[in-house]
Amino acid sequence: MAANTTPGLQIQATKQCISASQNISKMSTMSFSFGSKRKSFSDFRSSSHISLTKPIYSFKLAPIKFERMVTKAMSGASEKVPVSGLPIDLRGKRAFIAGIADDNGYGWAIAKSLAAAGAEILVGTWVPALNIFETSLRRGKFDQSRVLPDGSLMEIAKVYPLDAVFDSPEDVPEDVKTNKRYAGSSKWTVSEVAESVKQDFGTIDILVHSLANGPEVSKLLSETSRKGYLAAISASSYSFISLLKHFLPIMNPGGATISLTYIASERIIPGYGGGMSSAKAALESDTKVLAFEAGRKHKVRVNTISAGPLGSRAAKAIGFIDMMINYSLENAPLQKELYAEEVGNTAAFLASPLASAITGATVYVDNGLNAMGVGVDSPAFTGLDIPKDNKS
Repeated sequence: MAANTTPGLQIQATKQCISASQNISKMSTMSFSFGSKRKSFSDFRSSSHISLTKPIYSFKLAPIKFERMVTKAMSGASEKVPVSGLPIDLRGKRAFIAGIADDNGYGWAIAKSLAAAGAEILVGTWVPALNIFETSLRRGKFDQSRVLPDGSLMEIAKVYPLDAVFDSPEDVPEDVKTNKRYAGSSKWTVSEVAESVKQDFGTIDILVHSLANGPEVSKLLSETSRKGYLAAISASSYSFISLLKHFLPIMNPGGATISLTYIASERIIPGYGGGMSSAKAALESDTKVLAFEAGRKHKVRVNTISAGPLGSRAAKAIGFIDMMINYSLENAPLQKELYAEEVGNTAAFLASPLASAITGATVYVDNGLNAMGVGVDSPAFTGLDIPKDNKS
């Protein structure tokens, strides 16, 4: 077989020896992102960020040693250097990622993997976070995180102000219109952003929904107000329907849409309340229905990624994310950290022709934690022969 000379994204495995933190409170300043940097949590909110303050719990765990096996998106060959392996080629494709407000979460990682595969990147950022994001981008604060596997920097063709809670200008209440955090920005409702993208670029091929907000996420579901519950549904699941409604008309046939969900949609995760578990369940159900409708009417695929816990700013705002990261290390089939680029690479695959027959699917990227029926670190299993990392 002749060598493939198409540039694209390839997968390379790298190994590093890592020991899990024994003290969860010490992890509270860590970031686990694509091209990650150490950062402390700063309290600002976007449509992709859950707003609340809750203390990080601290408890001791037995040390775990494991090998870090990270799949990294690699740039493909140039026109003069052939690609080895099976490339993901998204050259000539254009992606709109809704919900990026920093360089620290899954949305950013997905953008990087799509860019590494050759896609043009457009971003929608929550209006109050827009100035901070654009200033940081312009001043080079994200340059280290923008580095792609071939050494180049990810380019963002345009950043659009976006508040996906509102479909059209008529939906925006007066107190939001006059809010100083929205001053200076215009055309930021979903329909207006879709129209702006159409005017600026004509069409897109990939749509990514990386949005979630639950104002009462710290409350028990049974204690959640109607207003808080509906707010979580609106921002975290209906926003995906709205994006598809307004962007599908400008999506090219063969395109792909991707959202992000969480295992709390189908399993009990104490602390993930306020209607957020309901919102994720709705998102996964809607994925199936939208896959049928978008596939039949527009030849566009619709999938969602159920990602495991990541120590991003948005997740840290929930308050117990470090506990969930350590729980995953103790109980998942793969005893390793989950890295944002692993979710990014999965998104790149789902957006590519390699996944042309996959739609209506919930794809788990969580080291297999979704498959577990019990927590094997429970004292109830003391004395059982539980398989462990043989290098620990």
